[in-house]
Amino acid sequence: MLKIQEIREIIKLIDQSNIDEFTYENEGSKIKMKKHAAQTVVSTQQVAAPAPQAVPQQQAPPAQPNQQPTAAAETKQETAAPKQEDANLHKITSPMVGTFYASPSPDQAAYVQEGDKVGENSVVCIVEAMKLFNEIEAEVKGEIVEVLVDNGQLVEYGQPLFLVKTV
Repeated sequence: MLKIQEIREIIKLIDQSNIDEFTYENEGSKIKMKKHAAQTVVSTQQVAAPAPQAVPQQQAPPAQPNQQPTAAAETKQETAAPKQEDANLHKITSPMVGTFYASPSPDQAAYVQEGDKVGENSVVCIVEAMKLFNEIEAEVKGEIVEVLVDNGQLVEYGQPLFLVKTV
């Protein structure tokens, strides 16, 4: 089965291409993606007999080999990020898989930066998933010690986004 990062890369490539439908079967698993106007639909299912093959409906430029070093670089960044581990620091984590945005729009300032004070209901960022922009709240009162992800970075469910020194 493909790893989540590989599936994301495929989704990104299909989204940027003119492919309308993509099917991938391998080791008893099947992934089928279809684009409908402004959205991409992804479905996965288990199939009885393994039939390893990728069947794109239209030809896409081969970009997968160029994307893999980027995914590896992101993984290294993620593992090196939590450098200020401390017992009294609270981690604000991502409640979903999506894209991290530090500000409400590209031309506006970030919701929070290192050193900013936050309350329980303070919005600290947005995580965009499937064209829905979800505001993430601090849920604790304190001070932002470190921002652990970059603007526009893909984040996983449960991935730490901020370290907060609680009051």
